[in-house]
Amino acid sequence: MSLQVFWFLLVAVLFIGYFVLEGFDYGVGMLMPIIGRKSEVKKRVVLNTIGPVWDGNEVWLLTAGGAMFAAFPEWYASLFSGFYLALLLILVGLIARACAIEWRSKINDERWRVWCDVGIGLGSWIPALAWGLAFANIVRGVKLNADKQIEGNLFDLLNPYALLGGLTTLLLFLLHGAVFICLKTGGEVRDDAQAIVRKIFVPTAVVVAVFGIWTQLSYGHGWTWIPLVLAVIGLLVAGWAMTQGWDGWAFAGTALTILSATVLLFGSLFPNVLPSSIDPAFSLTVDGRDGTVSASSTHYTLVVMSWVAVVMVPLVLGYQAWTYWVFRKRLTMEQIPAPIGLPLESAKN
Repeated sequence: MSLQVFWFLLVAVLFIGYFVLEGFDYGVGMLMPIIGRKSEVKKRVVLNTIGPVWDGNEVWLLTAGGAMFAAFPEWYASLFSGFYLALLLILVGLIARACAIEWRSKINDERWRVWCDVGIGLGSWIPALAWGLAFANIVRGVKLNADKQIEGNLFDLLNPYALLGGLTTLLLFLLHGAVFICLKTGGEVRDDAQAIVRKIFVPTAVVVAVFGIWTQLSYGHGWTWIPLVLAVIGLLVAGWAMTQGWDGWAFAGTALTILSATVLLFGSLFPNVLPSSIDPAFSLTVDGRDGTVSASSTHYTLVVMSWVAVVMVPLVLGYQAWTYWVFRKRLTMEQIPAPIGLPLESAKN
């Protein structure tokens, strides 16, 4: 395996980790106003399920972006310039959500909390949709010219395949978040989350299947049928496990679906990193094969980065696994104190 292929796989692994972990963060953020629309305590239970881990989950995106920048600078430059507005929307959403989560408890005022809830909601809905739009367009191909610049504007990204991709990530993260809330809570909050899972499971399964089959038939390779089948199996496992009350297996099922769907996208993309719809010769690839443009850094850069990755990645994985183990217990409404000046019964209703 060449170092270019190794780093393409590592970037894919980092995005898999980001979508699996940050995916349920997005889902929790989208569901918090729904589950807790009549109860401040319910909102706080839902938000506290991700309280110890959400900022650590975002590190996967920073690492993926850094790896892309260092290993494939041409890919990074063309992608971030051509997708500037779409990525700016994601960034604004992430900033709004981070500020809202951190500041929500700082002021004991109902209107303040309402605005923070808006920030958490929009900061979850927008990226959940935008990531699907972005990756679907990357796989589909963009108007990349000979100067490695993407022509067109934001509306060129709103094609049917990309819109379906956005809907797929939106629904999949929503389901993943609902299952995570079931896993991490008890009592009324878990019951509410289970009701949401039952409502959105079938629409999510249909959309994921249609998008996956479209991707495979249009852009996939022979071996990418495997992750597509695994994605379907993951959904079936999640649906069956929820009927049995096995929240852990249900979460494993939705996680498998997100992992497999991401593998399908990266597998369909390889050996390209950014296909050109103008001329295949303008496409950016991992190593410049078949007369295309190589997007990778120099061999020496990749060697140095590989040693750093070998040392640091296991440490990061170990620390994050320990964090999840420490905060593995379920939360209930009885464990959440009422806001200062507001009796518990008033907060519940």
